[in-house]
Amino acid sequence: MAGAAPRWASVLDSVVVYAQGALCRRLARGTVPADGQVRVTGLPRSLDADSLRARVVDASGVRVTEARVEVEAEPQEAGQAGELLREVERLRDDCDAARGRRDRQLTLIGEIGALRPVPPARRKDDPHRRTPVDAWLDLSDFVDERLTGLHGRLRELEEELRRVEHELTVAVDRLSRASSDAPSAHVATSFCAVLTLDGATGAEVGVEVEYGVPGAVWVPAYRLAHRQGAQDGRLLLRASVAQRTGEDWTGVRIALATADLRRRTELPRLRSVRIGRSQPAPAPPGWREHPAGLAGLFAGYDAAGPRPGNDAAPPMAGAAPAPGRVPPPPVMAGYGGSPTAPPVPGGAEGHFPQAFGSGAEDLAARPRPRPGGRPRTGGGPVAAPAPAPPGAAPPPPAMPAAPRASAPPAPVAGPPQPDGAELDYSALVLRGPDEQDGRRGRLFPCGGFDPVTAEYRRRAEAVAALPLPGQTVRPRESAGSFDHRFDAAAPADIPSDGTWHTVTVGEIPVGLRTEYICVPAVEQTVYTTLVLSNATEQALLAGPVEVIVDEDFLLTSSLPTLAPGGVCRMGLGPADSIGVTRRTSLHESTAGLRNNVTVLDHRVHVELANRLAVPVSVEVRERVPVTAEADVRIEERADWTAPEDGDGPERHVPGTRLWRVELPAGGTAALDGGYEIRIPAGKALTGGNRRS
Repeated sequence: MAGAAPRWASVLDSVVVYAQGALCRRLARGTVPADGQVRVTGLPRSLDADSLRARVVDASGVRVTEARVEVEAEPQEAGQAGELLREVERLRDDCDAARGRRDRQLTLIGEIGALRPVPPARRKDDPHRRTPVDAWLDLSDFVDERLTGLHGRLRELEEELRRVEHELTVAVDRLSRASSDAPSAHVATSFCAVLTLDGATGAEVGVEVEYGVPGAVWVPAYRLAHRQGAQDGRLLLRASVAQRTGEDWTGVRIALATADLRRRTELPRLRSVRIGRSQPAPAPPGWREHPAGLAGLFAGYDAAGPRPGNDAAPPMAGAAPAPGRVPPPPVMAGYGGSPTAPPVPGGAEGHFPQAFGSGAEDLAARPRPRPGGRPRTGGGPVAAPAPAPPGAAPPPPAMPAAPRASAPPAPVAGPPQPDGAELDYSALVLRGPDEQDGRRGRLFPCGGFDPVTAEYRRRAEAVAALPLPGQTVRPRESAGSFDHRFDAAAPADIPSDGTWHTVTVGEIPVGLRTEYICVPAVEQTVYTTLVLSNATEQALLAGPVEVIVDEDFLLTSSLPTLAPGGVCRMGLGPADSIGVTRRTSLHESTAGLRNNVTVLDHRVHVELANRLAVPVSVEVRERVPVTAEADVRIEERADWTAPEDGDGPERHVPGTRLWRVELPAGGTAALDGGYEIRIPAGKALTGGNRRS
């Protein structure tokens, strides 16, 4: 039997974390049994069963001929059910008991507070009685004394309830953050891979099992260390990884990829573009007759006898169901019959294989409803009942017709019309040779997940909604059109708790250059910047970077996506040790034959002072006016330069001018520049603000 197959324990060896989801590889080792069937245990319940792959890694002549997934369940001992789960259950019972005591105390307070003196009813002839004031006061004192004690006890009960609720909230939070690798119930369920090995019996082999799981995400982060004046630095790539796959990753080789593991890869549907009157889109054809010789496709498989571990041979295609076995209902309403029936004459051809396991005999024989009428049951039209004359009694209800012999109804020409599920070709599954009732070798919609597996996958996929750490960007958003993989330098431990864990990936060599930039026309402050160049063949993804200067933490900045060979600039804040001063002057005059040209002479004077112990390079930015008028001329009188295309890691606005100055330690520099604006009299604005 399949349950008697030897069980091979597996060890998680490596994991590749994609933008969403992961690809895990487990290693198992054992001796090949006589029947060749083994069970590799330890697979999580959240895995994608369709992604299972297996291969032999270290033996020649042995290969894997079959791999499938099965569910295993076993009861857990009392000590293995989970301390956190038992603590949550105990605190819930305590919370319910404390809430019940508080509610009973509130009920008692309401009963005591409702006590009121009620005088006896006075008869008609009785005189008025004197009110017993002492009794009223005694009752009031009793109620006040009793309510004082009850309210004191109520405060104690409410305080106890708040304490238990707080403890319950903390325990529930710890349980939700705990690893999902341990079973959360008294019955542990897991997946195992049932493998069939073909080769040398009795040989010891190693098997690698690969499968995909949801519930794993990652985002990049960096740590940049450099020294002032150095031309290089150390950029450490780190990743924040969160996973809730149902298994702890302990001592596992981690790799990070920017690709989307669950991206759909079906071919796009190209539609034609026509000029003319609008026409409805034709329905996609999804059926054609069965291929010839489908029943004989598995003749060799049936002749080989039963599979290892099975007592009975698989049924033949088209064979009748076993006695006492009720055949399953057809996949589509109105579709059934023999799987080996001949094709329908005149059916649609040349599109897709039949996406359901029914024959064509009953397809052509079953009636199909007509739009706006009753289904046609014979060769002629169906006559409607004649209306009853006015005043006549209604006809008696028709008696149900006696069951008749199964007479075949009139055939209806044309192929069947499959629904949307059967036209989703990417979701159809080709049934294997062990399927019964004529389903093998044909396409059927996938059945989905069982409720327990669906719950595991729902909890795993909730990791994608985790709040991101500060300044981080998801890999698919920053990667753009490329995909890269980053391999961690050392094994890592990441529990299946759904929280962020930091993993060190490796060190990336980068080129660094410290530059100081100031725009004194806007602010007389010099800012420190790092010009970072990517000298590797891999792109650097966008993410936060911690900057360490001379072994002291400076700040946390944002690194943009940097392609191989790209250059970017990061700001490190103001440099207080470098001073800058800017003074301007304006002289207005006229020129020309008749003094019809206004000349605005702008002069700029900038002074720099370096109070650092190392030489620095300062870039001073100015801006001159830009005009689109041919008559308005702007003449520059300075030794500044205009930035060229590709000059620096950023783009410059029109009119930008640059001074690049090398200041020695403790040195100063003075920069003089200016420009003249010549405006003809016809272009001047009377009273306009043309001097700023």
